[in-house]
Amino acid sequence: MPQPFYDDDHNQFRALVREFVKREVTPNLDRWEEDASTGRDVWKSAGAHGILGIRIAEDLGGGGMKDYRFRCVIQEELAAVGAASLASGFSINEDIVASYLTTFGTAEQQKEWLPGMAEGSIVTSIAMSEPSAGSDLRAMKTSAVRDGDDWVINGSKTFITSGFSSDLVLVAARTGEVDGRPRLSLILVPTTTDGFVRGRKLRKLGLHAQDTAEIAFDNLRVPTSNLVGEEGRGFHHLTAQLPLERLSIAWRALCAAEAALEWTGRYTSERKAFGQRIIDLQNTRFRLAEMTTEVDITRTFLEQSILAYNDGTFDATLGAKAKWWSTELQNRVVNGCLQLHGGYGYMDEYPISRAYADARVQTIVGGTTEIMKEIIGRDVAARFSS
Repeated sequence: MPQPFYDDDHNQFRALVREFVKREVTPNLDRWEEDASTGRDVWKSAGAHGILGIRIAEDLGGGGMKDYRFRCVIQEELAAVGAASLASGFSINEDIVASYLTTFGTAEQQKEWLPGMAEGSIVTSIAMSEPSAGSDLRAMKTSAVRDGDDWVINGSKTFITSGFSSDLVLVAARTGEVDGRPRLSLILVPTTTDGFVRGRKLRKLGLHAQDTAEIAFDNLRVPTSNLVGEEGRGFHHLTAQLPLERLSIAWRALCAAEAALEWTGRYTSERKAFGQRIIDLQNTRFRLAEMTTEVDITRTFLEQSILAYNDGTFDATLGAKAKWWSTELQNRVVNGCLQLHGGYGYMDEYPISRAYADARVQTIVGGTTEIMKEIIGRDVAARFSS
């Protein structure tokens, strides 16, 4: 049998996270959905408990843990109670913006922003998607032009997670052109900067407790020192970090599918129809058998992927495989579990209803299933062309 994925340190950490979720998350889920926001208290509490900034260096206020399995524990515990919105928000902070700053940021940028992110006092967003560009980064229109010691930024972004509440946005913008192709750069924009405009808070199918917004930049000025990484190398930097983002999405998808199966197992063992428990009907057992097998096999692949990420061998193709398969699996499993709940599955009083709506975006965010297959397909074609 394979060795356990987690060790004693992870299990001890899980006990801390589980208690935090029980006390700070579960009682507030319904209110957050109604408010369309988790607010800040849960972020600060997570920071105080060492649940944020796990992979940020200790001298910058973080946990200094490079092992991604600690992040896996957090995502599992949030998924178990249906807190997908909070898990997604934490992931933007931890797996995306903090990762860019840790990998490409200057020492000054790291000292300025990472301690606040670790303590939960700074919430961040990443701004790539645009109204007319979608997943096509080369069609990006937002521009950043040098003017002395400043960048002057103009343009608009959409589908920005925490865009209505964040303190800092990592913005992808055009900073030039070579042979007709845009040169992209990444620039830090504090949301208190003159010229930063918050647009509509967008209404969504799911993830209602997570604010998603349009934002715009109107002759906004930030110092040239806010450039993250190299000028004109933004596309390269994005490409380098996307595998982790996709692995994070894949793991959240797996956790959500496992949680849905747990809820459904309990529901069908308690609910009766035609004089017997629903779980005793052959169709129910077969559907649960099918879904459990798919989820277990997916976990095996993703656990190996996490270990590959830890040792530096996880690549873009593996990220694409993990992301498209796991998110499509999540949607299949959650849909199947809702069906086994019958009419109650459609009622928001049961967590499977919220999970169904929350799941749908997973095959879109971070790169659509179709884009993931294109990445994998190019890799396959290259192998047979050499």
